[in-house]
Amino acid sequence: MIRFNPRKARGFSLMEMAVVLVIIAIILGAVTVGRDVYRSAVAERLGSEFVQGWLMAYDRYTAQVGAVPGDLLANPSGKINNALNTPLCGSNLRKAMLTYGVSLPSGRAEGFESHAVYQDAEGLPQDLEVCFENLGDWAEPNANSSYATRSRNVMVLSNVTPELARQLDARFDGRVDARFGRVRERNKHADVTPLSGTPVESPWSADDADRVNAKLDGQVKTMTLLIRMNQ
Repeated sequence: MIRFNPRKARGFSLMEMAVVLVIIAIILGAVTVGRDVYRSAVAERLGSEFVQGWLMAYDRYTAQVGAVPGDLLANPSGKINNALNTPLCGSNLRKAMLTYGVSLPSGRAEGFESHAVYQDAEGLPQDLEVCFENLGDWAEPNANSSYATRSRNVMVLSNVTPELARQLDARFDGRVDARFGRVRERNKHADVTPLSGTPVESPWSADDADRVNAKLDGQVKTMTLLIRMNQ
């Protein structure tokens, strides 16, 4: 019978424990980097295929029809849905485009082309949705460093994480700012506060550390982005 000899049993040395901890840290670091790289690649695809695809679909519609989506052809107003603050979304947006033979981005699935699913920084799903809307309070520069609001057609992107917002803003605007430029955060798009001197960048209302409810699901807090259309 083999007897256990307690004098031969020994614990791990400090050196062995240190090596194990270093290996664990390297593995965790590699996993984190890999996850960040994956999200960055997904955000790039969303920008180039989904968002850009819808911008192109809108432009094709206006070129083929001679009016913006939802406007009256007999007496066009230049406003989406021929009205202020009346979003064109979901099945109505899909029908408006397909009626005139405008192809749509693939999106989430057939019938849900205006939606795209992606993961936030916690690895939880977010549902990015595209709508179009005419806003009467888009702020633009006026005389003497002041701003005035004007009617503008915009793409509305709902459920955008701060990480994705920065990437989309940099892609379509060349700068990351929530108030100025073609890409803005909703509710900051109408800011007419006068500027004195060089414009100061306006931060987004949320950052990557904000959560909807950390105790329940841990989803990253999202925002609504607006992209001004050319027509």
